[in-house]
Amino acid sequence: MYKFLKNLSFLEVCYTTTIVPKMLANLLAKRKTISFSGCMAQLYYFISLGATECYLLAVMAYDRYLAVCEPLHYGVAMTAESYTRLVVGSWVTGVFTGFLPCLMVSRLHFCSYNLIDHFFCDISPLLKLSCSDTTVTEIVIFIVSLLVLSSCFLLTLVSYLLIILSILKIPSASGKRITFSTCSSHLMVVTIYYGTMISMYVRPTYNLSSELNKAVSVLYTVVTPLLNPVIYSLRNKAFKKALEKIVLRHHRLHSS
Repeated sequence: MYKFLKNLSFLEVCYTTTIVPKMLANLLAKRKTISFSGCMAQLYYFISLGATECYLLAVMAYDRYLAVCEPLHYGVAMTAESYTRLVVGSWVTGVFTGFLPCLMVSRLHFCSYNLIDHFFCDISPLLKLSCSDTTVTEIVIFIVSLLVLSSCFLLTLVSYLLIILSILKIPSASGKRITFSTCSSHLMVVTIYYGTMISMYVRPTYNLSSELNKAVSVLYTVVTPLLNPVIYSLRNKAFKKALEKIVLRHHRLHSS
Protein backbone atom coordinates (compact mmCIF):
# COMPACT_ATOMS: atom_id res chain seq x y z
CA MET A 1 0.00 0.00 0.00
CA TYR A 2 2.86 2.39 0.77
CA LYS A 3 4.34 1.84 -2.69
CA PHE A 4 1.01 2.82 -4.24
CA LEU A 5 0.85 5.85 -1.92
CA LYS A 6 4.26 6.99 -3.17
CA ASN A 7 2.90 6.99 -6.71
CA LEU A 8 -0.27 8.77 -5.63
CA SER A 9 1.77 11.43 -3.82
CA PHE A 10 4.01 12.03 -6.85
CA LEU A 11 0.96 12.08 -9.13
CA GLU A 12 -0.79 14.73 -7.03
CA VAL A 13 2.34 16.90 -6.95
CA CYS A 14 2.29 16.84 -10.76
CA TYR A 15 -1.48 17.33 -10.84
CA THR A 16 -1.48 20.44 -8.63
CA THR A 17 1.64 21.82 -10.35
CA THR A 18 -0.31 21.82 -13.61
CA ILE A 19 -2.92 24.22 -12.19
CA VAL A 20 -2.02 25.89 -8.88
CA PRO A 21 1.19 27.85 -9.80
CA LYS A 22 -0.49 29.51 -12.80
CA MET A 23 -3.59 30.16 -10.70
CA LEU A 24 -1.54 31.87 -7.96
CA ALA A 25 0.38 33.90 -10.57
CA ASN A 26 -2.91 35.10 -12.06
CA LEU A 27 -4.19 36.12 -8.64
CA LEU A 28 -1.20 38.46 -8.28
CA ALA A 29 -0.97 39.66 -11.89
CA LYS A 30 -2.97 42.59 -13.25
CA ARG A 31 -3.04 41.17 -16.78
CA LYS A 32 -3.97 37.50 -16.67
CA THR A 33 -3.00 35.75 -19.90
CA ILE A 34 -2.18 32.28 -21.19
CA SER A 35 -1.12 31.31 -24.73
CA PHE A 36 -3.21 28.89 -26.78
CA SER A 37 -0.43 26.26 -26.71
CA GLY A 38 -0.01 26.79 -22.97
CA CYS A 39 -3.75 26.40 -22.46
CA MET A 40 -3.85 23.16 -24.48
CA ALA A 41 -0.81 21.82 -22.60
CA GLN A 42 -2.49 22.57 -19.27
CA LEU A 43 -5.70 20.90 -20.46
CA TYR A 44 -3.81 17.80 -21.65
CA TYR A 45 -1.85 17.32 -18.43
CA PHE A 46 -4.96 17.98 -16.35
CA ILE A 47 -6.97 15.29 -18.20
CA SER A 48 -4.09 12.78 -18.35
CA LEU A 49 -3.11 13.10 -14.69
CA GLY A 50 -6.76 13.11 -13.60
CA ALA A 51 -7.37 9.88 -15.54
CA THR A 52 -4.18 8.36 -14.10
CA GLU A 53 -5.46 9.10 -10.59
CA CYS A 54 -8.71 7.29 -11.40
CA TYR A 55 -6.80 4.22 -12.57
CA LEU A 56 -4.44 4.36 -9.60
CA LEU A 57 -7.29 4.65 -7.07
CA ALA A 58 -8.98 1.63 -8.69
CA VAL A 59 -5.72 -0.34 -8.48
CA MET A 60 -5.33 0.63 -4.82
CA ALA A 61 -8.88 -0.61 -4.14
CA TYR A 62 -7.92 -3.94 -5.76
CA ASP A 63 -4.81 -4.05 -3.57
CA ARG A 64 -6.99 -3.55 -0.43
CA TYR A 65 -9.37 -6.27 -1.66
CA LEU A 66 -6.48 -8.75 -1.92
CA ALA A 67 -5.14 -7.74 1.51
CA VAL A 68 -8.51 -8.14 3.27
CA CYS A 69 -10.30 -10.88 1.29
CA GLU A 70 -7.33 -12.98 0.15
CA PRO A 71 -4.67 -12.39 2.85
CA LEU A 72 -2.99 -15.79 2.44
CA HIS A 73 -2.60 -15.28 -1.31
CA TYR A 74 -1.63 -11.60 -1.09
CA GLY A 75 2.14 -12.22 -1.23
CA VAL A 76 1.73 -14.36 -4.35
CA ALA A 77 -0.81 -12.12 -6.12
CA MET A 78 0.77 -8.73 -5.34
CA THR A 79 4.41 -9.37 -6.20
CA ALA A 80 6.89 -6.65 -7.15
CA GLU A 81 6.30 -7.54 -10.79
CA SER A 82 2.49 -7.28 -10.41
CA TYR A 83 2.81 -3.96 -8.60
CA THR A 84 5.06 -2.57 -11.35
CA ARG A 85 2.66 -3.68 -14.10
CA LEU A 86 -0.34 -2.12 -12.35
CA VAL A 87 1.41 1.19 -11.70
CA VAL A 88 3.00 1.47 -15.16
CA GLY A 89 -0.31 0.47 -16.73
CA SER A 90 -2.11 3.23 -14.80
CA TRP A 91 0.40 5.89 -15.92
CA VAL A 92 0.58 4.79 -19.56
CA THR A 93 -3.21 4.48 -19.92
CA GLY A 94 -3.63 7.91 -18.31
CA VAL A 95 -1.15 9.47 -20.75
CA PHE A 96 -3.11 8.12 -23.74
CA THR A 97 -6.51 9.04 -22.26
CA GLY A 98 -5.72 12.77 -22.50
CA PHE A 99 -4.95 12.78 -26.24
CA LEU A 100 -8.43 12.53 -27.77
CA PRO A 101 -10.30 15.12 -25.62
CA CYS A 102 -7.42 17.60 -25.97
CA LEU A 103 -7.24 17.04 -29.74
CA MET A 104 -10.99 17.61 -30.09
CA VAL A 105 -10.87 20.87 -28.11
CA SER A 106 -7.76 22.14 -29.94
CA ARG A 107 -9.54 21.76 -33.31
CA LEU A 108 -12.36 24.13 -32.28
CA HIS A 109 -12.40 27.74 -33.49
CA PHE A 110 -12.05 30.61 -31.01
CA CYS A 111 -12.84 33.72 -33.00
CA SER A 112 -13.85 36.40 -30.46
CA TYR A 113 -12.30 38.05 -27.39
CA ASN A 114 -11.22 34.94 -25.55
CA LEU A 115 -11.82 35.52 -21.86
CA ILE A 116 -11.80 32.20 -20.00
CA ASP A 117 -14.29 32.38 -17.14
CA HIS A 118 -12.31 29.98 -14.98
CA PHE A 119 -9.05 29.73 -13.02
CA PHE A 120 -7.55 27.17 -15.44
CA CYS A 121 -8.14 25.78 -18.94
CA ASP A 122 -10.93 23.31 -18.22
CA ILE A 123 -13.16 21.63 -20.81
CA SER A 124 -16.42 23.37 -19.93
CA PRO A 125 -15.29 27.03 -20.19
CA LEU A 126 -13.37 26.29 -23.41
CA LEU A 127 -16.44 24.73 -25.02
CA LYS A 128 -18.53 27.77 -24.02
CA LEU A 129 -15.86 30.05 -25.49
CA SER A 130 -15.78 28.36 -28.91
CA CYS A 131 -17.69 29.88 -31.83
CA SER A 132 -17.86 26.57 -33.73
CA ASP A 133 -20.32 23.68 -33.27
CA THR A 134 -19.23 21.72 -30.19
CA THR A 135 -21.82 18.93 -30.36
CA VAL A 136 -19.45 16.21 -31.58
CA THR A 137 -16.73 17.33 -29.17
CA GLU A 138 -19.15 17.23 -26.24
CA ILE A 139 -20.35 13.73 -27.18
CA VAL A 140 -16.79 12.38 -27.54
CA ILE A 141 -15.67 13.91 -24.22
CA PHE A 142 -18.82 12.62 -22.51
CA ILE A 143 -18.16 9.06 -23.77
CA VAL A 144 -14.47 9.16 -22.73
CA SER A 145 -15.38 10.57 -19.29
CA LEU A 146 -18.13 7.98 -18.85
CA LEU A 147 -15.83 5.10 -19.79
CA VAL A 148 -12.94 6.22 -17.57
CA LEU A 149 -14.77 7.47 -14.48
CA SER A 150 -17.60 4.94 -14.45
CA SER A 151 -15.39 1.89 -15.11
CA CYS A 152 -12.85 2.88 -12.45
CA PHE A 153 -15.60 3.79 -9.99
CA LEU A 154 -17.42 0.47 -10.57
CA LEU A 155 -14.19 -1.51 -10.08
CA THR A 156 -13.55 0.38 -6.84
CA LEU A 157 -17.16 -0.08 -5.72
CA VAL A 158 -17.10 -3.85 -6.37
CA SER A 159 -13.78 -4.16 -4.49
CA TYR A 160 -15.22 -2.38 -1.46
CA LEU A 161 -18.49 -4.32 -1.52
CA LEU A 162 -16.45 -7.54 -1.35
CA ILE A 163 -14.30 -6.02 1.41
CA ILE A 164 -17.39 -5.04 3.44
CA LEU A 165 -18.88 -8.52 3.04
CA SER A 166 -15.58 -10.00 4.21
CA ILE A 167 -15.43 -7.63 7.21
CA LEU A 168 -19.00 -8.57 8.24
CA LYS A 169 -17.91 -12.21 8.50
CA ILE A 170 -15.27 -11.36 11.13
CA PRO A 171 -16.67 -12.49 14.53
CA SER A 172 -15.04 -9.94 16.85
CA ALA A 173 -15.91 -6.23 16.90
CA SER A 174 -12.26 -5.26 17.35
CA GLY A 175 -11.29 -7.37 14.33
CA LYS A 176 -13.91 -5.63 12.22
CA ARG A 177 -12.70 -2.21 13.38
CA ILE A 178 -9.02 -2.95 12.70
CA THR A 179 -9.73 -4.42 9.25
CA PHE A 180 -11.98 -1.53 8.22
CA SER A 181 -9.41 1.04 9.44
CA THR A 182 -6.93 -0.27 6.84
CA CYS A 183 -9.36 0.74 4.06
CA SER A 184 -11.15 3.79 5.50
CA SER A 185 -8.54 6.34 4.37
CA HIS A 186 -8.65 5.19 0.77
CA LEU A 187 -12.45 5.03 0.85
CA MET A 188 -12.67 8.66 2.02
CA VAL A 189 -10.35 9.84 -0.78
CA VAL A 190 -12.25 7.82 -3.41
CA THR A 191 -15.62 9.24 -2.26
CA ILE A 192 -14.45 12.88 -2.45
CA TYR A 193 -12.58 12.50 -5.74
CA TYR A 194 -15.10 10.45 -7.72
CA GLY A 195 -18.07 12.39 -6.34
CA THR A 196 -16.78 15.70 -7.69
CA MET A 197 -15.33 14.33 -10.95
CA ILE A 198 -18.46 12.38 -11.95
CA SER A 199 -20.72 15.37 -11.20
CA MET A 200 -18.54 17.54 -13.47
CA TYR A 201 -17.70 15.36 -16.47
CA VAL A 202 -20.21 12.50 -16.77
CA ARG A 203 -22.90 14.80 -18.18
CA PRO A 204 -24.12 14.98 -21.79
CA THR A 205 -23.98 18.82 -21.74
CA TYR A 206 -21.71 21.43 -20.15
CA ASN A 207 -24.22 24.09 -19.13
CA LEU A 208 -23.29 24.26 -15.46
CA SER A 209 -23.08 27.83 -14.15
CA SER A 210 -19.56 29.23 -14.19
CA GLU A 211 -19.52 29.99 -10.45
CA LEU A 212 -20.66 26.48 -9.51
CA ASN A 213 -18.19 25.08 -12.05
CA LYS A 214 -15.33 26.94 -10.35
CA ALA A 215 -16.43 25.88 -6.86
CA VAL A 216 -16.63 22.18 -7.77
CA SER A 217 -13.33 22.39 -9.68
CA VAL A 218 -11.56 23.71 -6.57
CA LEU A 219 -12.59 20.52 -4.73
CA TYR A 220 -10.76 18.10 -7.03
CA THR A 221 -7.87 20.34 -8.14
CA VAL A 222 -6.89 21.89 -4.79
CA VAL A 223 -8.88 20.55 -1.81
CA THR A 224 -8.63 16.80 -2.52
CA PRO A 225 -4.83 16.81 -3.14
CA LEU A 226 -4.47 18.91 0.02
CA LEU A 227 -6.62 16.53 2.10
CA ASN A 228 -5.04 13.29 0.85
CA PRO A 229 -1.79 13.56 2.87
CA VAL A 230 -3.80 14.56 5.96
CA ILE A 231 -6.32 11.71 5.56
CA TYR A 232 -3.70 9.02 4.95
CA SER A 233 -1.32 10.32 7.62
CA LEU A 234 -3.83 10.74 10.45
CA ARG A 235 -5.09 7.18 9.88
CA ASN A 236 -1.54 5.86 10.30
CA LYS A 237 -0.59 4.85 13.85
CA ALA A 238 3.17 5.19 13.24
CA PHE A 239 2.66 8.74 11.95
CA LYS A 240 0.47 9.68 14.93
CA LYS A 241 3.06 8.33 17.39
CA ALA A 242 5.84 10.25 15.64
CA LEU A 243 3.70 13.42 15.69
CA GLU A 244 3.00 12.97 19.42
CA LYS A 245 6.75 12.64 20.12
CA ILE A 246 7.48 15.85 18.19
CA VAL A 247 4.73 17.74 20.05
CA LEU A 248 5.93 16.47 23.45
CA ARG A 249 9.55 17.30 22.65
CA HIS A 250 8.54 20.80 21.51
CA HIS A 251 6.48 21.27 24.69
CA ARG A 252 9.39 20.17 26.92
CA LEU A 253 11.82 22.55 25.20
CA HIS A 254 9.48 25.49 25.74
CA SER A 255 8.76 24.43 29.34
CA SER A 256 12.44 24.25 30.22
